Amino acid sequence: MEKITIRKRPRSEAVITQRKFFKKTARGKVIKVLRERYLRDDVACGIQNCIACHSSLDSTLPVAGAPHPLFPDGHFVLPDTNVFLSQMDLVESPLFAPPIILLQTVMEEVRHRSLPLYNRLKALTKMDEKKIWVFYNEYRSETAIIREENETPNDRNDRGIRKATEWYNTHLQVTRPPIRGQPPPKIPTVVLMTEDAANRQKAEKAGMSGISVKKYVENLPEANQLLDLLSATGSDEIEPTRAAGIRQPLYPEYLPTATLIAGVKAGELHQGHFNANQYNYLEGNVPVPGFNKPVLLIGRENMNRAVNGDIVVVEVFGESEWKAPGDEVVDQDTTLKNDDVEGSEDEANESDDEVTARESRLTKSEETVRAIEKQPTGRVVGIIKRNWRAYVCHIDSTSLSSQNATSLAQQTVFATPVSRLLPRIRLRTRQAPTLIGQKILVTIDRWDVNSRYPEGHFVRALGKVESKEAEQESLLLEFDVRYRPFGKAILECLPPEGEQWVVPPKSDASPDWRDREDLRQLLICSIDPPACQDIDDALHARSLPNGNIEAGVHIADVSHFVHADTAMDKEAADRGTTVYLVDKRIDMLPALLGTNLCSLRPFVERLAFSAIWELTPDAEIVNVRFTKSVIASKAAFTYEEAQIRKDDPNQKDDLTQSIRLLNALAKKLKEKRMKAGALNLASPEVKIQLDSSESSDPIDVEQKELRETNSLVEEFMLLANISVAQKIQETFPQTAVLRRHLPPPKTNFEKLQDILLKRKGLRLDVSSSGALADSLDKCLDPQEPAFNTLVRIMATRCMLSAEYFCSGSVPRDTFGHYGLASPIYTHFTSPIRRYADVLAHRQLSASIGYTSLHPSLHSKSHVERVMDVINRRHRMAQMAGRASVEFYVGLALKGRNEREGKGGVREEAFVIRTFRNGLSVFVSKLGIEGLVMFKRDTKFDAENYTITVPGATSRSEGVTVAVFDKVVVNIEVEKDKNTQRGKVKMTLVSPVDSSGL
Repeated sequence: MEKITIRKRPRSEAVITQRKFFKKTARGKVIKVLRERYLRDDVACGIQNCIACHSSLDSTLPVAGAPHPLFPDGHFVLPDTNVFLSQMDLVESPLFAPPIILLQTVMEEVRHRSLPLYNRLKALTKMDEKKIWVFYNEYRSETAIIREENETPNDRNDRGIRKATEWYNTHLQVTRPPIRGQPPPKIPTVVLMTEDAANRQKAEKAGMSGISVKKYVENLPEANQLLDLLSATGSDEIEPTRAAGIRQPLYPEYLPTATLIAGVKAGELHQGHFNANQYNYLEGNVPVPGFNKPVLLIGRENMNRAVNGDIVVVEVFGESEWKAPGDEVVDQDTTLKNDDVEGSEDEANESDDEVTARESRLTKSEETVRAIEKQPTGRVVGIIKRNWRAYVCHIDSTSLSSQNATSLAQQTVFATPVSRLLPRIRLRTRQAPTLIGQKILVTIDRWDVNSRYPEGHFVRALGKVESKEAEQESLLLEFDVRYRPFGKAILECLPPEGEQWVVPPKSDASPDWRDREDLRQLLICSIDPPACQDIDDALHARSLPNGNIEAGVHIADVSHFVHADTAMDKEAADRGTTVYLVDKRIDMLPALLGTNLCSLRPFVERLAFSAIWELTPDAEIVNVRFTKSVIASKAAFTYEEAQIRKDDPNQKDDLTQSIRLLNALAKKLKEKRMKAGALNLASPEVKIQLDSSESSDPIDVEQKELRETNSLVEEFMLLANISVAQKIQETFPQTAVLRRHLPPPKTNFEKLQDILLKRKGLRLDVSSSGALADSLDKCLDPQEPAFNTLVRIMATRCMLSAEYFCSGSVPRDTFGHYGLASPIYTHFTSPIRRYADVLAHRQLSASIGYTSLHPSLHSKSHVERVMDVINRRHRMAQMAGRASVEFYVGLALKGRNEREGKGGVREEAFVIRTFRNGLSVFVSKLGIEGLVMFKRDTKFDAENYTITVPGATSRSEGVTVAVFDKVVVNIEVEKDKNTQRGKVKMTLVSPVDSSGL
């Protein structure tokens, strides 16, 4: 028997404070566990100047509570767990400011139910503008309870919450005794706020005040704004959006959770992430183990209320029902533009049957489908985990009731998400007329079987559409980027000297110099993009007497300043990465570190972590060592400056010779990688030219130019990452923080292979990374130099994404990085902007004996959890960066159009996909994709990837356009009338003008 005792106490108290339960060990043995709590009678109530608690306190709760129409003598709110689980947006609102008693029981239950909500709740308790007192009811003798026989944990917690409410009300009466000759004192009420009607009834029966969230809020002066924040799932008093029972179910019910788990375990059902189709809202897919291709979900019923990113369980249909993805662009806004938001079925509105019939016609595929096009098909039968969060939306102006177009009465409207991957959201609001033309934040609450759309609630307005401020914030919110300012606890982790901190003079007694190598004499320099402030890495090279070459990569020693398990470390782990937008940077670390103390600026001494190799002139590694160091960079070059210096024959100084040595080695390192099968892929990269004035408006867009010095830096960063990966995996085989890139399934390339063969007569060999690299080199069009880059971009999209992982969590033979042709890899070279690199630094430091490893990095489960977070943050940061470029490209095009007074901007583009009703084109100069849609009937040849567009008149001949064809498009930026957002509109100019088609 395991006995956990905090402190001895009289046996007579044991019945109140003991908890006995049985627990199974890892070996299957059942043991009896007895847990005991030491109860106290001095746990403070948190009310200022409470005479019973003998404390003036630094607490937040006012003596008289707060006024409320229902509680004239003042009140305190004591919410139960579900209030925080369902109504956190309301509680976080600055308009919701009652004094709140937060019970320990509630805090712990929220933590067990939802870690993200628990973190939000913890943040609330630290906000000065909120009056919240955390009361440790489980340790106060009068409020502690034990679970009764046959009582569920939920019932036990509800009883504990009621007991704490009862005690508080008694406590307030005791602390405010009547005084002879004076009026009776006003005693504030402690109100149990709960969404559970049964819990309220029990509280009221015991003489306490209970209230629902809705009833509480609707009696406040700010009721109109606050009622909009209520979650549709939270209150048992919230009016449903339509009368129950009127509509027939549109979707099948989900299977019970136990059935889902058993089905997945037995292999009869399959689990995976739901991916919505950006071109067709009636299609999605779920990649699952056991099938080479994702499971295709066709039609609203088969997708069964799944939202992009949800973890779902699917049932796969028989092979006779397998189909190919649709070949038509099906737009939700266009197809359902006449849909009624209230779901009524009067003569002016379509019935569910009519909408379903139209959608059914849109999902019908060709009877004859080529074998390579077919995918497994199936349907969603359950949801394991929802990915719902707050989404950036616009109110669809056409969904406003004509009677309430200017009224502030509550009405139901459509909120259209910015992302095409999300469904419309049905929203009840009292502010609809004032929200037209604004970007707003909306959270999904539920999606019933009889509702075509999910229901949600308004969170807040972000600002006017197309304003740069609103667009930037909405972009950060859309991709869940943590952009709040660094809090006080985080800033307190910084060196107290602030910007005056310097590396102290060299001394054996100085902790900063302990076991560090003095490399200040080396000719070290950094090579980065223009205006780079967070300089992570610097390099050096010099010839050795034996004819070999010493090359070093020196990385900012961030882990010297960011210690494990501190507030700053937790914030960096949560942010995961720095996010780079066109005109700003959302830092992972406070600027004092990122752009100053850690940044390897020239002409100042900095702490570094160095990897130093001895290499032969042919770039063969003789040995490598890792050391903590102190460096003094001699220069900070841009790629262009370093290139000019290297190429200038008049420059013969030692620093220039160092760059030339590095470049010579880099060429040979790259040659070795390519021979090993590394891929030279491509992605669209453009540079936005911003106005140098305060407006920072985009002036123009141009393609980024890559120089030899870009490759120089890249090769040595790759070498450092590979060398560090080998070292930390040898030392910590179970918990090394590594990065891998799995080989893509060969089926991912089938369509690209077919297109290349039919359109260009080229064969793409995907049998290995080396074969793929060789065949990509041969994908050339003598008439079109940009063709090879286009093919590489398309090949990149067939790849899987690289990911961070814990070495002990996956088989050793899956460690490899397919794109780099390396058997092992990690990220070590950018700790200022990537948290994975900080962890790799800590592990490398421990592996060379410089420090001991924090216990958390010995825990495989902990490392796995951190990897999951940073993988997600990394993906979201990439998408945010691309969206920022897309937004600024749109602004630049709009500005160019206004300056030149033309009806759009004309650019060359390549056709990358054909649909039955349009084309997808890639404009390489701008790095953007767009759809060219045709309204007239076209001839579509799916077999040969062509579409024949009719001429402008009935007599003129049609023009056939195929994948890889070069075309000219006219690009305009227009405002969508319904969503109120700017969008790029493309029309074909050549080989045929589609503006009238």
